[in-house]
Amino acid sequence: MSTARIPTDPAPGHSRADAAIDVRALHKSFGSNHVLRGIDFSVAAGEVVCVIGPSGSGKSTLLRCINLLEEPQSGQVFVGGVEITDPDVDIDAARRRIGMVFQSFNLFPHLTVLENLTIAQRRVLRRSKSQSEQLARANLHKVGLSDKAGSYPAQLSGGQQQRAAIARSLSMGPDVMLFDEPTSALDPELVGDVLAVMRELAAEGMTMMVVTHEMSFAREVAHRVVFMDGGVVVEEGAPEQVIANPQQERTRSFLARVLDPAAAAAPIED
Repeated sequence: MSTARIPTDPAPGHSRADAAIDVRALHKSFGSNHVLRGIDFSVAAGEVVCVIGPSGSGKSTLLRCINLLEEPQSGQVFVGGVEITDPDVDIDAARRRIGMVFQSFNLFPHLTVLENLTIAQRRVLRRSKSQSEQLARANLHKVGLSDKAGSYPAQLSGGQQQRAAIARSLSMGPDVMLFDEPTSALDPELVGDVLAVMRELAAEGMTMMVVTHEMSFAREVAHRVVFMDGGVVVEEGAPEQVIANPQQERTRSFLARVLDPAAAAAPIED
């Protein structure tokens, strides 16, 4: 597979006013634990942002606040210009624009793969059975699971279940996709197939925020890498800046633990 990265500027001249995701002064606490401390950044349409950092830095909480699975104490989140954090927002309608893939696959064990992909389409989007199945089969083909439509989740490997979960999210027609460490629960030999699907989505222009420890994926696919620690954004920039040449000591110490030094310094191919 080619290691050429996607161009680093997916939306020249974009501003926060037309950002696909815009997070402003976001704070989130769990009791006395102040998890997010004024997070502020935006994601352009078509941009892939990889969020890295140590466990407990607030990465997953940030994703969950973006679709209001967690309600922040203060701050604002906009997705496609709609304020998700507005108390009067139609949150169900807003969430339909946001696909989310978790560490666990969350497939219904009693339904076939095809049924897992069509149930929300029919009940939430009110699509017909034939329309739902047509779209589901197209997305199963996209993730390489055309032959698994009639299988049950227990009959799939972990990597296949995660790819089915991605296809399920895509079947809802989201504008943005959020990935919360989608490969962390997989055996190492199954990681590649899931990352290949994500690479294809990025190449097609899907707006993506990915919390990940897969540094090779971040180096190859991300337009921007955000390093978080202690509930704040410590450093952000292009992968060749943040991963290969970090400016902050905290970023350097983190990468020294998770990267082979030679890999961190290696040039990224055009």
